[in-house]
Amino acid sequence: MLDTLILSRIQFAANISFHILFPTITIALCWILFFFKLRFDLTGNPVWMRAYRFWVKIFALTFALGVVSGLTMSFQFGTNWPGFMEKVGNIAGPLLGYEVLTAFFLEATFLGIMLFGIKRVSSRVHTLSALIVAIGTTLSAFWILALNSWMQTPAGYEIRDGVVHATDWMAVIFNPSFPYRLTHMLLASGLTAAFFVAGLSAYRILKGDHKQAPRLALKTGLIIAAVLAPLQAFVGDLHGLNTLEHQPQKIAAMEGVWETEQGAPLLLFAIPDEAQRTNHLSIGIPKLASLILTHETDGEIKGLNDFEDNHPPVKPLFFGFRIMVGMGLLMLATAWAGCYLLRRRDELPRWMLKLLVAMTFSGWGATLAGWYVTEVGRQPWLVSGVLRTADAVTPVAPANVGLSLTLYLITYAVLMWAYIHTLKVMALKSVKVEEFETEEPVADGSLTNLSQHTASEYGYSARGGVQ
Repeated sequence: MLDTLILSRIQFAANISFHILFPTITIALCWILFFFKLRFDLTGNPVWMRAYRFWVKIFALTFALGVVSGLTMSFQFGTNWPGFMEKVGNIAGPLLGYEVLTAFFLEATFLGIMLFGIKRVSSRVHTLSALIVAIGTTLSAFWILALNSWMQTPAGYEIRDGVVHATDWMAVIFNPSFPYRLTHMLLASGLTAAFFVAGLSAYRILKGDHKQAPRLALKTGLIIAAVLAPLQAFVGDLHGLNTLEHQPQKIAAMEGVWETEQGAPLLLFAIPDEAQRTNHLSIGIPKLASLILTHETDGEIKGLNDFEDNHPPVKPLFFGFRIMVGMGLLMLATAWAGCYLLRRRDELPRWMLKLLVAMTFSGWGATLAGWYVTEVGRQPWLVSGVLRTADAVTPVAPANVGLSLTLYLITYAVLMWAYIHTLKVMALKSVKVEEFETEEPVADGSLTNLSQHTASEYGYSARGGVQ
């Protein structure tokens, strides 16, 4: 049977993997919602409101699952990793507390107005609530990434009597890898939400939804993805340079470099063999890894053998990195192709719509692959150079951890099925919903409904069809 350490690591990996899926969508989706609402306020076009009202329901569902799944993370600090809070609780506790005080309370307060206040407050106040929720989700990512980055590249601390204490909170928060990691994650969320919006909108169109709202949402998602994908590649390069400086053993595992060498090749494919400390079936491009990582064809990359037993497992990083990059390139090509077709034809052919449906959750694949590279790449350390993973694990029996792990996996499988099924039901239901409503009550100053005369100005009948 697996020991407590391995089971606890699997359990935490399962929990964080399930949880991160939902914030990855909501962090950026709330900004897309704010854009929809702002465009409606500025133009009065009812299609923007219809797009907003559909996607705000999707946001609420996704946000709820993110909150519920996130609660288990704090529980595990006590149940599975008591050594973590005992050693670095003086750093982790305040950062997590700041996230609750400055982000979660902000989100929870104004989310109620955003979801239920559209008929009760003015349009301006409602738009402001959407903006504040968007700021709150970004602040949440800020604090969580500050803690995670500190665990990767700790700074601004000292150890007294075996316990970590902060000496400079600015150095703790803005540690060496934080700016790159935060930017990389925010762009990943933008790409995830963009393909999520485009994919679900394409599904609606394929199911016979001929209204303008899903077409507008699809176009918005594709444009966002087309802009963010190359930016993500640029930021990823900067992040790689930072990782090479502060965590060279992680880079060595990602690239499958065993011996320190100059002019290292970029391995397109290989099978790393940790027992023999070599690669099999290698296919590479000479000197390209050194060029990418050091910006010099003869740049030096340290090999795994220089780190002895102080480096992460190689295969998860080697293949995870290539999955992440491969998914990123596919997303870039799809977004650019979609924008090109829209520019030429103002609508997408069925094959492109089907491709977008298939890539609805492509951002999840890239995010999980990148997250595994980041987190597994820190091993054998829980906090690099400060706390080893094995020293923080709970002493409870493996059977207890195995039981809780099993229950978690069953629960997550059910929740994931329910989430995707609900998205499908909501999308199919929206096909029958009118483009806008003319009899809906309005709040003071709100434009949630329009008169028959105003509707005709935008080319729509009172029943929502295009005139």
